[in-house]
Amino acid sequence: MSDTSSSASSVSSEPLLKTPLHELHLELGARMVPFAGYSMPVQYPAGLMAEHHHTRNAAGLFDVSHMGQLRLVGPQSAAALETLIPVDVIDLPVGKQRYGLLLDSDGGILDDLMFFNRDYAVNGDGGDIFIIVNGACKVGDIAHIQNKIGALCKVIPMPEMALLALQGPQAVSALQRLAPGVEKLVFMTGGRFMVAGCDCFLTRSGYTGEDGFEISVPASQADTLARALLRQPEVKPVGLGARNSLRLEAGLCLYGNDIDTTTTPVEANLNWAIQKVRRTGGARAGGFPGAEKILAQLDDPTTTVRKKRVGLMALERIPVRDHTALCSLDGTPIGEVTSGLLGPSINQPIAMGYVSPEFTAIGTRMNAMVRGKRVPMEVSAMPFVPNRYYRG
Repeated sequence: MSDTSSSASSVSSEPLLKTPLHELHLELGARMVPFAGYSMPVQYPAGLMAEHHHTRNAAGLFDVSHMGQLRLVGPQSAAALETLIPVDVIDLPVGKQRYGLLLDSDGGILDDLMFFNRDYAVNGDGGDIFIIVNGACKVGDIAHIQNKIGALCKVIPMPEMALLALQGPQAVSALQRLAPGVEKLVFMTGGRFMVAGCDCFLTRSGYTGEDGFEISVPASQADTLARALLRQPEVKPVGLGARNSLRLEAGLCLYGNDIDTTTTPVEANLNWAIQKVRRTGGARAGGFPGAEKILAQLDDPTTTVRKKRVGLMALERIPVRDHTALCSLDGTPIGEVTSGLLGPSINQPIAMGYVSPEFTAIGTRMNAMVRGKRVPMEVSAMPFVPNRYYRG
Protein backbone atom coordinates (compact mmCIF):
# COMPACT_ATOMS: atom_id res chain seq x y z
CA MET A 1 0.00 0.00 0.00
CA SER A 2 1.11 3.52 -0.72
CA ASP A 3 -0.10 6.95 -1.57
CA THR A 4 -1.98 8.40 -4.46
CA SER A 5 0.56 9.67 -6.96
CA SER A 6 -1.69 12.43 -8.26
CA SER A 7 -0.95 14.42 -5.12
CA ALA A 8 2.70 14.60 -6.14
CA SER A 9 1.93 17.02 -8.92
CA SER A 10 -1.15 18.80 -7.57
CA VAL A 11 -0.93 22.51 -6.88
CA SER A 12 -2.12 23.71 -3.48
CA SER A 13 -2.07 27.05 -1.74
CA GLU A 14 -1.42 25.27 1.55
CA PRO A 15 2.23 25.28 2.72
CA LEU A 16 3.86 21.89 2.45
CA LEU A 17 4.23 19.89 5.64
CA LYS A 18 7.62 18.48 6.59
CA THR A 19 8.41 15.08 8.04
CA PRO A 20 10.73 14.82 11.07
CA LEU A 21 13.51 13.78 8.66
CA HIS A 22 13.26 16.85 6.42
CA GLU A 23 16.60 18.34 7.46
CA LEU A 24 18.31 14.96 7.04
CA HIS A 25 16.96 14.67 3.49
CA LEU A 26 18.42 18.08 2.62
CA GLU A 27 21.73 17.13 4.25
CA LEU A 28 21.82 13.98 2.09
CA GLY A 29 21.22 16.02 -1.08
CA ALA A 30 17.70 14.81 -1.79
CA ARG A 31 15.59 16.36 -4.54
CA MET A 32 12.38 17.30 -2.75
CA VAL A 33 8.93 17.32 -4.36
CA PRO A 34 5.36 17.96 -3.16
CA PHE A 35 3.67 14.66 -2.28
CA ALA A 36 0.46 14.11 -0.31
CA GLY A 37 0.77 17.61 1.13
CA TYR A 38 4.36 17.04 2.28
CA SER A 39 7.79 17.94 1.00
CA MET A 40 9.23 14.50 0.25
CA PRO A 41 12.46 13.14 -1.26
CA VAL A 42 11.90 11.77 -4.76
CA GLN A 43 15.55 10.74 -5.13
CA TYR A 44 19.05 11.30 -3.75
CA PRO A 45 22.24 12.06 -5.72
CA ALA A 46 22.78 8.40 -6.63
CA GLY A 47 19.56 8.53 -8.68
CA LEU A 48 16.44 6.41 -9.03
CA MET A 49 18.03 3.48 -10.86
CA ALA A 50 20.88 3.08 -8.37
CA GLU A 51 18.46 3.37 -5.43
CA HIS A 52 16.15 0.77 -6.97
CA HIS A 53 18.97 -1.74 -7.53
CA HIS A 54 20.46 -1.09 -4.09
CA THR A 55 17.13 -1.96 -2.48
CA ARG A 56 16.87 -5.17 -4.52
CA ASN A 57 20.45 -6.17 -3.64
CA ALA A 58 21.13 -4.73 -0.17
CA ALA A 59 18.92 -2.43 1.94
CA GLY A 60 17.16 0.87 1.26
CA LEU A 61 15.84 3.28 3.89
CA PHE A 62 12.60 5.11 3.06
CA ASP A 63 10.93 7.97 4.93
CA VAL A 64 7.20 7.24 4.88
CA SER A 65 6.26 9.52 7.77
CA HIS A 66 3.57 11.18 5.66
CA MET A 67 1.48 8.01 6.11
CA GLY A 68 -1.28 8.04 8.72
CA GLN A 69 -1.03 6.01 11.91
CA LEU A 70 -3.89 5.35 14.34
CA ARG A 71 -5.12 2.92 16.95
CA LEU A 72 -8.50 1.40 17.69
CA VAL A 73 -8.74 0.63 21.39
CA GLY A 74 -11.40 -1.29 23.28
CA PRO A 75 -12.92 -4.78 23.48
CA GLN A 76 -15.15 -4.13 20.44
CA SER A 77 -12.40 -2.70 18.23
CA ALA A 78 -11.96 -5.80 16.03
CA ALA A 79 -15.70 -6.31 15.48
CA ALA A 80 -16.10 -2.59 14.79
CA LEU A 81 -13.35 -2.58 12.15
CA GLU A 82 -15.02 -5.55 10.44
CA THR A 83 -18.03 -3.32 9.70
CA LEU A 84 -15.79 -1.12 7.51
CA ILE A 85 -13.59 -3.65 5.67
CA PRO A 86 -14.31 -7.05 3.98
CA VAL A 87 -11.52 -8.72 5.93
CA ASP A 88 -11.26 -11.12 8.88
CA VAL A 89 -10.22 -8.91 11.79
CA ILE A 90 -11.72 -10.83 14.71
CA ASP A 91 -9.70 -14.01 14.08
CA LEU A 92 -6.36 -12.27 13.46
CA PRO A 93 -3.95 -13.59 16.13
CA VAL A 94 -2.15 -11.21 18.46
CA GLY A 95 1.20 -10.23 16.96
CA LYS A 96 0.10 -10.52 13.33
CA GLN A 97 -0.68 -8.04 10.57
CA ARG A 98 -3.11 -8.12 7.65
CA TYR A 99 -3.93 -6.07 4.55
CA GLY A 100 -7.32 -4.39 4.44
CA LEU A 101 -9.55 -2.29 2.19
CA LEU A 102 -11.69 0.57 3.46
CA LEU A 103 -14.88 0.59 1.37
CA ASP A 104 -17.69 2.99 0.52
CA SER A 105 -21.37 2.06 0.33
CA ASP A 106 -21.04 0.97 -3.32
CA GLY A 107 -18.06 -1.29 -2.67
CA GLY A 108 -15.55 1.23 -4.04
CA ILE A 109 -12.15 1.43 -2.36
CA LEU A 110 -11.73 4.51 -0.16
CA ASP A 111 -8.20 3.45 0.77
CA ASP A 112 -6.07 0.40 1.37
CA LEU A 113 -4.41 -0.09 4.74
CA MET A 114 -2.44 -2.39 7.01
CA PHE A 115 -3.69 -3.36 10.45
CA PHE A 116 -1.95 -5.18 13.29
CA ASN A 117 -3.43 -6.89 16.34
CA ARG A 118 -1.39 -5.60 19.27
CA ASP A 119 -4.12 -6.37 21.81
CA TYR A 120 -2.26 -4.59 24.58
CA ALA A 121 -4.33 -3.88 27.68
CA VAL A 122 -4.85 -0.12 27.72
CA ASN A 123 -6.26 1.28 30.96
CA GLY A 124 -8.02 -2.03 31.43
CA ASP A 125 -9.95 -1.65 28.17
CA GLY A 126 -8.18 -4.43 26.25
CA GLY A 127 -7.99 -4.58 22.47
CA ASP A 128 -5.49 -2.51 20.50
CA ILE A 129 -5.47 -2.51 16.69
CA PHE A 130 -2.70 -0.48 15.06
CA ILE A 131 -3.51 0.83 11.56
CA ILE A 132 -1.44 2.49 8.83
CA VAL A 133 -3.30 4.37 6.07
CA ASN A 134 -2.12 6.35 3.06
CA GLY A 135 -0.91 9.89 3.62
CA ALA A 136 -3.09 11.59 1.03
CA CYS A 137 -6.16 9.84 2.46
CA LYS A 138 -5.40 9.94 6.18
CA VAL A 139 -7.50 12.96 7.17
CA GLY A 140 -10.56 11.59 5.38
CA ASP A 141 -9.89 8.04 6.57
CA ILE A 142 -9.63 8.99 10.23
CA ALA A 143 -12.77 11.13 10.03
CA HIS A 144 -14.62 8.28 8.29
CA ILE A 145 -13.51 5.72 10.87
CA GLN A 146 -14.36 8.03 13.76
CA ASN A 147 -17.80 8.76 12.32
CA LYS A 148 -18.63 5.12 11.63
CA ILE A 149 -17.23 3.30 14.68
CA GLY A 150 -16.16 5.99 17.14
CA ALA A 151 -19.05 5.02 19.42
CA LEU A 152 -17.83 1.40 19.56
CA CYS A 153 -14.15 1.93 20.31
CA LYS A 154 -11.62 4.68 20.86
CA VAL A 155 -10.17 6.01 17.58
CA ILE A 156 -6.76 7.45 18.46
CA PRO A 157 -4.74 9.24 15.72
CA MET A 158 -0.97 9.16 16.23
CA PRO A 159 0.44 12.37 14.70
CA GLU A 160 3.35 12.22 17.15
CA MET A 161 4.76 9.15 15.36
CA ALA A 162 7.07 8.94 12.34
CA LEU A 163 7.35 5.92 10.03
CA LEU A 164 10.45 4.51 8.33
CA ALA A 165 10.75 1.52 6.01
CA LEU A 166 13.92 -0.54 5.74
CA GLN A 167 13.67 -2.80 2.69
CA GLY A 168 15.88 -5.31 0.92
CA PRO A 169 17.54 -8.72 1.38
CA GLN A 170 20.14 -7.30 3.78
CA ALA A 171 17.65 -5.25 5.85
CA VAL A 172 17.53 -7.90 8.56
CA SER A 173 21.34 -7.99 8.85
CA ALA A 174 21.48 -4.24 9.36
CA LEU A 175 18.55 -4.04 11.76
CA GLN A 176 19.46 -6.96 14.01
CA ARG A 177 22.75 -5.26 14.96
CA LEU A 178 20.69 -2.46 16.47
CA ALA A 179 17.77 -4.59 17.69
CA PRO A 180 18.74 -8.20 18.39
CA GLY A 181 15.72 -10.47 18.06
CA VAL A 182 14.12 -8.87 15.02
CA GLU A 183 15.51 -11.70 12.90
CA LYS A 184 13.03 -14.05 14.62
CA LEU A 185 10.07 -12.23 13.11
CA VAL A 186 8.49 -13.57 9.92
CA PHE A 187 6.48 -11.80 7.23
CA MET A 188 3.45 -9.92 8.60
CA THR A 189 4.43 -10.26 12.25
CA GLY A 190 5.90 -7.62 14.53
CA GLY A 191 6.40 -6.22 18.00
CA ARG A 192 7.95 -3.56 20.16
CA PHE A 193 11.75 -3.21 20.03
CA MET A 194 14.39 -0.78 21.22
CA VAL A 195 16.35 0.14 18.09
CA ALA A 196 19.51 2.20 18.63
CA GLY A 197 17.95 3.44 21.87
CA CYS A 198 14.68 4.41 20.16
CA ASP A 199 11.33 3.00 21.32
CA CYS A 200 9.91 1.42 18.15
CA PHE A 201 6.98 -0.68 17.06
CA LEU A 202 7.95 -2.56 13.91
CA THR A 203 6.55 -5.13 11.53
CA ARG A 204 8.32 -7.39 9.04
CA SER A 205 6.56 -6.09 5.95
CA GLY A 206 6.82 -3.41 3.29
CA TYR A 207 5.96 -2.18 -0.17
CA THR A 208 8.82 -3.38 -2.38
CA GLY A 209 8.34 -7.16 -2.68
CA GLU A 210 11.55 -7.60 -0.69
CA ASP A 211 12.10 -8.72 2.87
CA GLY A 212 12.13 -5.75 5.20
CA PHE A 213 10.60 -3.82 8.05
CA GLU A 214 8.31 -0.86 8.67
CA ILE A 215 9.24 1.00 11.84
CA SER A 216 6.93 3.30 13.80
CA VAL A 217 8.98 5.59 16.02
CA PRO A 218 8.27 8.77 17.99
CA ALA A 219 8.91 11.76 15.74
CA SER A 220 11.38 13.10 18.31
CA GLN A 221 13.54 9.97 17.81
CA ALA A 222 13.19 9.59 14.03
CA ASP A 223 16.39 11.44 13.14
CA THR A 224 18.41 9.39 15.66
CA LEU A 225 16.98 6.15 14.28
CA ALA A 226 17.49 7.09 10.63
CA ARG A 227 21.13 8.08 11.19
CA ALA A 228 21.82 4.87 13.11
CA LEU A 229 20.38 2.81 10.24
CA LEU A 230 22.29 4.78 7.60
CA ARG A 231 25.55 4.05 9.46
CA GLN A 232 25.05 0.36 8.70
CA PRO A 233 27.13 -0.63 5.65
CA GLU A 234 24.18 -2.26 3.85
CA VAL A 235 21.87 0.78 4.06
CA LYS A 236 21.43 3.75 1.72
CA PRO A 237 18.61 6.31 1.52
CA VAL A 238 15.94 5.75 -1.13
CA GLY A 239 13.29 8.17 -2.42
CA LEU A 240 9.75 8.01 -3.73
CA GLY A 241 10.84 7.40 -7.32
CA ALA A 242 12.42 4.03 -6.59
CA ARG A 243 9.63 3.20 -4.14
CA ASN A 244 7.22 3.44 -7.07
CA SER A 245 9.30 1.31 -9.47
CA LEU A 246 9.90 -1.31 -6.77
CA ARG A 247 6.21 -1.66 -5.89
CA LEU A 248 5.16 -1.91 -9.55
CA GLU A 249 7.67 -4.70 -10.20
CA ALA A 250 6.19 -6.39 -7.12
CA GLY A 251 2.68 -6.11 -8.59
CA LEU A 252 1.43 -3.94 -5.71
CA CYS A 253 -1.36 -1.41 -6.14
CA LEU A 254 -0.85 2.34 -5.76
CA TYR A 255 -3.90 4.03 -4.28
CA GLY A 256 -5.18 6.76 -6.60
CA ASN A 257 -3.72 5.01 -9.66
CA ASP A 258 -4.59 1.31 -9.56
CA ILE A 259 -7.38 1.37 -6.98
CA ASP A 260 -9.88 4.03 -5.96
CA THR A 261 -13.62 4.51 -5.39
CA THR A 262 -14.36 3.48 -8.99
CA THR A 263 -12.90 0.01 -8.42
CA THR A 264 -14.08 -2.83 -6.18
CA PRO A 265 -11.71 -5.35 -4.57
CA VAL A 266 -12.85 -8.00 -7.06
CA GLU A 267 -12.24 -5.77 -10.08
CA ALA A 268 -8.84 -4.92 -8.60
CA ASN A 269 -7.99 -8.64 -8.43
CA LEU A 270 -7.67 -8.43 -4.65
CA ASN A 271 -9.96 -11.39 -3.90
CA TRP A 272 -7.16 -12.89 -1.78
CA ALA A 273 -7.69 -10.08 0.74
CA ILE A 274 -11.26 -11.25 1.47
CA GLN A 275 -11.12 -14.29 3.73
CA LYS A 276 -13.70 -17.11 3.52
CA VAL A 277 -15.31 -16.12 6.81
CA ARG A 278 -16.51 -12.84 5.23
CA ARG A 279 -17.73 -14.42 1.97
CA THR A 280 -21.04 -16.04 1.10
CA GLY A 281 -21.53 -19.02 3.41
CA GLY A 282 -18.90 -17.81 5.88
CA ALA A 283 -19.57 -17.43 9.60
CA ARG A 284 -19.51 -13.60 9.32
CA ALA A 285 -20.43 -13.18 5.65
CA GLY A 286 -21.13 -9.64 4.51
CA GLY A 287 -21.68 -6.91 7.04
CA PHE A 288 -19.33 -4.47 5.29
CA PRO A 289 -20.07 -1.55 2.93
CA GLY A 290 -21.01 -2.68 -0.57
CA ALA A 291 -21.24 -6.31 0.57
CA GLU A 292 -24.13 -7.23 -1.72
CA LYS A 293 -22.27 -6.03 -4.81
CA ILE A 294 -18.89 -7.48 -3.83
CA LEU A 295 -20.27 -10.88 -2.81
CA ALA A 296 -22.19 -11.07 -6.10
CA GLN A 297 -18.96 -10.34 -7.98
CA LEU A 298 -17.15 -13.06 -6.05
CA ASP A 299 -19.96 -15.59 -6.55
CA ASP A 300 -20.64 -14.94 -10.25
CA PRO A 301 -17.87 -12.86 -11.82
CA THR A 302 -18.82 -13.73 -15.40
CA THR A 303 -22.04 -11.70 -15.21
CA THR A 304 -21.15 -9.01 -12.66
CA VAL A 305 -17.55 -7.94 -13.29
CA ARG A 306 -17.06 -5.42 -16.09
CA LYS A 307 -13.30 -4.80 -15.79
CA LYS A 308 -10.31 -6.48 -14.19
CA ARG A 309 -6.81 -5.41 -13.16
CA VAL A 310 -4.00 -7.19 -15.00
CA GLY A 311 -0.25 -7.05 -15.37
CA LEU A 312 1.08 -6.04 -18.78
CA MET A 313 4.45 -6.24 -20.47
CA ALA A 314 5.36 -4.21 -23.55
CA LEU A 315 6.74 -6.24 -26.45
CA GLU A 316 8.73 -3.26 -27.69
CA ARG A 317 11.12 -1.14 -25.64
CA ILE A 318 8.69 1.74 -25.26
CA PRO A 319 7.53 2.66 -21.72
CA VAL A 320 3.74 2.86 -21.46
CA ARG A 321 2.64 5.41 -18.86
CA ASP A 322 -0.42 5.95 -16.69
CA HIS A 323 -3.72 6.76 -18.44
CA THR A 324 -2.62 5.23 -21.77
CA ALA A 325 -5.57 3.73 -23.67
CA LEU A 326 -5.60 -0.01 -24.35
CA CYS A 327 -7.21 -1.48 -27.47
CA SER A 328 -7.82 -4.95 -28.83
CA LEU A 329 -5.86 -5.98 -31.92
CA ASP A 330 -8.77 -4.81 -34.09
CA GLY A 331 -8.68 -1.36 -32.48
CA THR A 332 -11.65 -1.67 -30.10
CA PRO A 333 -11.09 0.23 -26.80
CA ILE A 334 -10.85 -2.31 -23.96
CA GLY A 335 -9.27 -0.48 -21.04
CA GLU A 336 -6.55 1.76 -19.69
CA VAL A 337 -3.09 1.59 -18.14
CA THR A 338 -3.07 2.77 -14.51
CA SER A 339 0.68 2.46 -13.76
CA GLY A 340 3.57 1.96 -16.14
CA LEU A 341 7.34 2.39 -16.42
CA LEU A 342 10.55 0.68 -17.46
CA GLY A 343 11.14 -2.01 -14.82
CA PRO A 344 14.75 -1.48 -13.70
CA SER A 345 15.24 -5.04 -12.42
CA ILE A 346 14.08 -6.73 -15.61
CA ASN A 347 14.97 -3.92 -18.04
CA GLN A 348 11.60 -4.17 -19.77
CA PRO A 349 8.58 -1.86 -19.90
CA ILE A 350 5.90 -3.10 -17.48
CA ALA A 351 2.46 -1.82 -16.60
CA MET A 352 -0.72 -2.47 -14.69
CA GLY A 353 -4.17 -1.63 -15.95
CA TYR A 354 -7.84 -2.51 -16.27
CA VAL A 355 -9.28 -4.38 -19.24
CA SER A 356 -12.55 -6.06 -20.15
CA PRO A 357 -12.73 -9.54 -18.55
CA GLU A 358 -12.39 -11.41 -21.85
CA PHE A 359 -8.87 -9.97 -22.28
CA THR A 360 -7.44 -11.04 -18.90
CA ALA A 361 -5.92 -14.43 -19.73
CA ILE A 362 -2.11 -14.63 -19.44
CA GLY A 363 -0.56 -14.17 -22.87
CA THR A 364 -3.45 -12.16 -24.34
CA ARG A 365 -2.17 -9.60 -26.84
CA MET A 366 -3.42 -6.01 -27.14
CA ASN A 367 -2.11 -2.59 -28.09
CA ALA A 368 -1.39 0.51 -26.02
CA MET A 369 -1.84 3.79 -27.85
CA VAL A 370 1.28 5.90 -27.16
CA ARG A 371 1.22 9.26 -28.97
CA GLY A 372 -0.78 7.75 -31.81
CA LYS A 373 1.49 4.72 -32.15
CA ARG A 374 0.35 1.18 -31.37
CA VAL A 375 2.66 -0.48 -28.84
CA PRO A 376 2.06 -4.25 -28.60
CA MET A 377 1.38 -5.46 -25.05
CA GLU A 378 0.87 -8.88 -23.50
CA VAL A 379 -0.97 -9.80 -20.31
CA SER A 380 1.65 -11.00 -17.83
CA ALA A 381 1.54 -12.73 -14.47
CA MET A 382 2.38 -10.59 -11.45
CA PRO A 383 4.62 -9.97 -9.65
CA PHE A 384 6.99 -9.12 -12.47
CA VAL A 385 9.91 -9.75 -10.08
CA PRO A 386 9.51 -12.64 -7.59
CA ASN A 387 8.61 -11.55 -4.07
CA ARG A 388 11.16 -12.41 -1.40
CA TYR A 389 9.22 -12.01 1.82
CA TYR A 390 10.68 -13.93 4.75
CA ARG A 391 8.20 -16.58 5.88
CA GLY A 392 10.58 -18.63 7.99
